[in-house]
Amino acid sequence: GGAFLEKIRDIGLEAEVISGAEEGRLAGLGVASGIPQANGIAADLGGGSLELVEVADASAGRSGSLPRGVRRRAALPRERKAFASEVAEAVAAAGFTAAAAGRCFYLVGGSWRTLARLDMYLTDHPLPITHQHALAPGRPRELADIAEKLGEEDRARFPALSASRLATLPLAARLLAALAEALRPDQLVVSSFGIREGLLYDALEPEVRRLDPLIEAAREAGAGAGRFAQHGERLDAWIAPLFDDAPEAARLRLAACHLADIAWAAHPEFRAERGIDMALHGNWVAIDARGRVMLAQALSASFGGEAGLPSAALAALCSADELNRAACWGQAIRLGQKLSGGVSAPLEASRLVRSADCLRLEIDAANAVLAAAPVERRLKALAAALGLRAELP
Repeated sequence: GGAFLEKIRDIGLEAEVISGAEEGRLAGLGVASGIPQANGIAADLGGGSLELVEVADASAGRSGSLPRGVRRRAALPRERKAFASEVAEAVAAAGFTAAAAGRCFYLVGGSWRTLARLDMYLTDHPLPITHQHALAPGRPRELADIAEKLGEEDRARFPALSASRLATLPLAARLLAALAEALRPDQLVVSSFGIREGLLYDALEPEVRRLDPLIEAAREAGAGAGRFAQHGERLDAWIAPLFDDAPEAARLRLAACHLADIAWAAHPEFRAERGIDMALHGNWVAIDARGRVMLAQALSASFGGEAGLPSAALAALCSADELNRAACWGQAIRLGQKLSGGVSAPLEASRLVRSADCLRLEIDAANAVLAAAPVERRLKALAAALGLRAELP
């Protein structure tokens, strides 16, 4: 280590050596920056050590460093119960026994991202994005059994798995299984954000930290590719009274509104396809696979897509109610875009009113001419999606 630092400084770079506790804190902040709602224990697995840190309320709490990196063992332990007891004792010594009970365990580090990729291959996951990929607490033990039996001929089946990671994958999986047993989480969630992102997040002003990274990224993407910057909030406020969305659903709806103009430059027949691709494959954080599919469903509907999602496997990541709700968001966005032409004044001069059996568009007299046949058609389509009849003034 000393020799390495000396060479770094010789070429004119400054280097700072951080403690295990600081490493854990920064890893926890990295998780918080990419999963703002994170609540549980984050673990950053490296070659020489394992850092555990409490994460809640978009901040990092107490942390502990364990000498349990994947390079510290020459081979996979054959006495699994003894190994699990050894890990449990280390967790207890750090004060983290059952610390994730009823909460999540967040996985930071390349070895565990590789484990997530293996899981995706084996389950034919339709959206292979590791960030926020979830595992059941018992799944690492199953993956370890599989990873131990992989030969060179099998590894060709998994071209995206790093060869350097595959060698330590069984040990990483066994360690994760033992940690899950000791920490007792409800779910294991992968975080692609770690120390580097935590270092940047730590330097931000508090008011910037409080911003939602999904919403900010959607706003920026919408402003860059759309015609009318900052139209998303106004559009969302216009359609929001139609829906009794919980906070998590409401933020997905707002993200969809920010992206409502993302495909305007594409040929009309390909706008829905463009919206779906942006939702599913955009470089978003603070959104899981289910959320991406709901966002794709909403944008497909908003751009007039009739084919829906590209595959049944994607649709299966959501419930029928979630897909229907997202499609209704899209129909409402589509109506708002036609009525407003992308500017705020028509939305400010009108409102949607939902009653037990009717969806009514109310608009002031000065703007009544905007409620022409195309707007009426989209109002009727939205009403039908909501199981209501449409009514114009």
